[in-house]
Amino acid sequence: MKNLSRREMLKMSMVGASALALSAVNANASAVDAKGVKFDEEWDVIVIGSGFAGLAAALTSAKKGNKVLILEKMGRIGGNSVINGGGMSVCANPVQAKTGIKDSKELFIADCMKAGLGINHPELLNAIADRGIDALNFLIENGVQFKEHCAHFGGHTVARSMLTTNDSGSGYIQPMLEKFEALKDSGCELRRRAKFDDFVMEGDRVVGVVIREEYKFDSKLYSDDLENTSGTKKTLKAKKGVVLASGGFSNDKAFRKLQDPRIPDDVDATNHAGATAGALLKAFEIGAYPVQIDWIQFGPWASPDEKGFGTGPILTQQGTFKYGIAVDVRNGKRFMNELADRKTRADAEFKILREAPGKYPITFADTKMAFKDLSEDVIQKGLASGKLVGECANLDEIASKYGVPADALKETVKKYNEGVRAKKDEFGKQESALSEINEAGPFYVIRLSPKPHHTMGGLKINEKAEVISAKTNKAIPGLYAAGEVTGGTHGASRLGTVAITDCIVFGMIAGENI
Repeated sequence: MKNLSRREMLKMSMVGASALALSAVNANASAVDAKGVKFDEEWDVIVIGSGFAGLAAALTSAKKGNKVLILEKMGRIGGNSVINGGGMSVCANPVQAKTGIKDSKELFIADCMKAGLGINHPELLNAIADRGIDALNFLIENGVQFKEHCAHFGGHTVARSMLTTNDSGSGYIQPMLEKFEALKDSGCELRRRAKFDDFVMEGDRVVGVVIREEYKFDSKLYSDDLENTSGTKKTLKAKKGVVLASGGFSNDKAFRKLQDPRIPDDVDATNHAGATAGALLKAFEIGAYPVQIDWIQFGPWASPDEKGFGTGPILTQQGTFKYGIAVDVRNGKRFMNELADRKTRADAEFKILREAPGKYPITFADTKMAFKDLSEDVIQKGLASGKLVGECANLDEIASKYGVPADALKETVKKYNEGVRAKKDEFGKQESALSEINEAGPFYVIRLSPKPHHTMGGLKINEKAEVISAKTNKAIPGLYAAGEVTGGTHGASRLGTVAITDCIVFGMIAGENI
């Protein structure tokens, strides 16, 4: 496996994390040797990726006086971060203190470990918990605006998720991007359509990267395969180091299926088209430890009635899941805690769809409560398609439109309201999130279908955001990583809204340490 190419790797039907680890130990031959290389440019720090983690690393590093280059392979900035729902989990934050919500580092970590089935790497969770307030302050200093209340997302014991005023990850990316672009006179730069292809190595040290400028991503090809030869090659020196912030691989149909063969080739993902495994595989080739690569999370709040991430996840997570219920259309009954962790809910939905393909479960709430925490722009965007959100005058119309037994549906709503009044939900929905549904209606209704959303596995990093070598069990000199390209933090399943915290905290840490 010494010179295993990406193409050969993708053709191997049984490749998993253990095989990747073996290849990593033997694999330096594929990287570019710095001997004899003539660098086209020199930078202090090179960051791969322009999302939450990349911008946090770049801004933090630039603040120290470094000349920083951000490379983004796509034509637009931000990757998955731009289409993210905007929730950031921060334990024991100032908004919680003002609103009387009791929280702690220990409770936050316990929630993350429960969702992650206990296989999280605790030292990384500790870093996120310890630096969460620092990350929040960093974002505010860089122009990010937050709402004055905390949202209660699935799997969290208490409401601790800060929300941008526009209910979108773009509320982070746009102001951070403006701050970074303002550093142009200080020698910092961001390049679009600039694809990372390989590392330049001086022994075991990363000293630069090989890239292609004017790269044109083609979703019909594997973006890192030889078929896509677009762009002009350049070799860049990174005098202080490289930060990998290239994200996950939920849209890499070949690689994700190698890790989980149950994922159909044509299944839609919530990710942007460029969420592929190329940079991750290059890090494996120079010896990086792979961690939990085959744990792929599905978003239980996604809808089959829109492509990609869309608006549904925002309308369900912050709306119908909190202020309403989800039911199995076959029998009109609830089948899950609407605010459980993502894996628990996705598994419950998959059970229905395996038993009855095409019988998508639905979630609904009365229109007065359903979207009361959301911005008007998001609500109107969700309603505008005419397909995503069903507007029904009463429970009978829901039954007729979605093929639900009417009497059973009415009994389910009645039973739910009785539980709300008794402050005890049969599926364990948190008491603080219980509110009665107006049985008379009208209602907003959304169909549910889990989509690949987050890849928990990736590179092993330490608390300094240094990438760890499988050959030495020590840091690979000159290589740092942050965000979804790393593994171990979230274990088997990430708790919702912890991703932004993870990205910002370890992006900052990489920038500080590089």
